Amino acid sequence: MSIVLLAIESSCDDTAAAVIRDGRVLSNCVANQEVHRQFGGVVPEVASRAHQANIVPVVDMALRNAGITTKDITAVAFTRGPGLMGSLLVGASFAKGLALALNVPLLDVNHMQAHVLAHFAEEPHPPFPFLCLTVSGGHTQIIRVTDYHQQEVLGETLDDAAGEAFDKSGKLLGLDYPAGPEIDRLARQGKPVFPFPEPAIEGLNFSYSGMKTSILYFLRDRQKENPQFIEENLNDLCASIQHSIVGILLKKLRKAARETGIKQVAIAGGVSANSALREGLQELGQKEGWTTFIPRFEFCTDNAAMIGIAGYYQYLRGQFAEHDVTPYARQLKV
Repeated sequence: MSIVLLAIESSCDDTAAAVIRDGRVLSNCVANQEVHRQFGGVVPEVASRAHQANIVPVVDMALRNAGITTKDITAVAFTRGPGLMGSLLVGASFAKGLALALNVPLLDVNHMQAHVLAHFAEEPHPPFPFLCLTVSGGHTQIIRVTDYHQQEVLGETLDDAAGEAFDKSGKLLGLDYPAGPEIDRLARQGKPVFPFPEPAIEGLNFSYSGMKTSILYFLRDRQKENPQFIEENLNDLCASIQHSIVGILLKKLRKAARETGIKQVAIAGGVSANSALREGLQELGQKEGWTTFIPRFEFCTDNAAMIGIAGYYQYLRGQFAEHDVTPYARQLKV
């Protein structure tokens, strides 16, 4: 008998639903929230209200695209955390209600573990063990993955995440939110001619708050000399910022690979859609003798397919959730 999962993702500002049959993605639908652009960042209350409006249409679309009905659903998976509490509660409440109405098991999924397991949504996928650099707006981690259910965090950000560094730097440049994709686009037309200091963080941990501050002071000082400095050097500034952020990521990843001896290396999370990171990983992989794994763009950003894949492997273990399970906003140790 086939295992058919309906998966729901609502950790931040995207409402997503997907259908997974026996570990294969049948549909993967996302409703974006453009309203946050005018605020320069995600407004939690606005996001949770938008989730309430979007979740039924998105789930209906996922079922239609997969060619199934609610009668075919074997279990319901949802993002338990980390994320915005109000957003998580919308997805969790819907998942609980639907699972109860259909009398099927409930599966609570860790958002960061799901980003890693997004690699198993398609072939080829990395063999165990492998290292995964998971980079998003709120998280930056290097994870040693030895099994579907065993993920050890080797290093993580001590303050700002890489995605946050992109967005905050973009705000200083006057770019719209989210600034990461726009910096990536403009950087292709520029050169990394402006050096920014790299934080001296020991081990495999990251820090981006110091870089953000150095960019702030650099722009302030240059604009005193030339008020049009940003406009006249925008492409080179974007290239320089991107070069610095990505350079730190790859340097730490290389250190982790050399220390562990693992040569299967993957990236995941929203920032893994960045062209410089994708190209840099491939180039570094060739130099270091790695086998690299880069997900398709639709599996990089927040999506429900990754929640469904993670939920599928939990289903195989009988790792079901009780209906009194509560979301958590902060990252738990994986």
